[in-house]
Amino acid sequence: MAEARVKARAPRKESVFAERFAVFAECLLTGVWIAVASLGVVTYPAAFAAGARHLRRRTAHEGGGWLEFVADFRVAVRGGWIAGLSGWAAAAAVWVDVQAVRAGIPGGPLVGAVGVFALIGFVVAGLRAAAVWTPGATWRSLLAQAGRRTVLDPVGSFLVVGGLAVVVVSAWFAAPLAVPVLGAVAAAAVAVEERHRRR
Repeated sequence: MAEARVKARAPRKESVFAERFAVFAECLLTGVWIAVASLGVVTYPAAFAAGARHLRRRTAHEGGGWLEFVADFRVAVRGGWIAGLSGWAAAAAVWVDVQAVRAGIPGGPLVGAVGVFALIGFVVAGLRAAAVWTPGATWRSLLAQAGRRTVLDPVGSFLVVGGLAVVVVSAWFAAPLAVPVLGAVAAAAVAVEERHRRR
């Protein structure tokens, strides 16, 4: 009889569907947090790092919410703003390449194509670095290791590019959709890094 009462009081487990939907909803909420934290223009690497760490905690069934996200963001932004500045410098260099293509400079199309592919590689490496960030890690070493993984794990890198494509399509379809989808990109980068770690 006592055993039956204990069983009756045991908390019900979530269904697989409910758990996965909860993770999806958490990704969308995290995308909003990332967008708000990225308003500092050069703070986007730290925002993605804090978002990725939050999603890692969520999928590991650990505690954590907005306050932990803010605490992680404050730590990550200390060195992350330099990575953000580097990203904008790379984007500016690609913009110059594209202008060279439009001006009809000899060799412009080749230089433009190389620049665009390099920028995509830089963005993927940045996302992969943010996906494994932990307090105390230096952005220089994170980006160097992520750059190697970006080249040596092309399938994972392609999956991250697919996540970025979803953001672009969402923004093209309806700009506000791009904000929550940023969390899905962070989740894709976390999943790719977890996949790479288990190989």
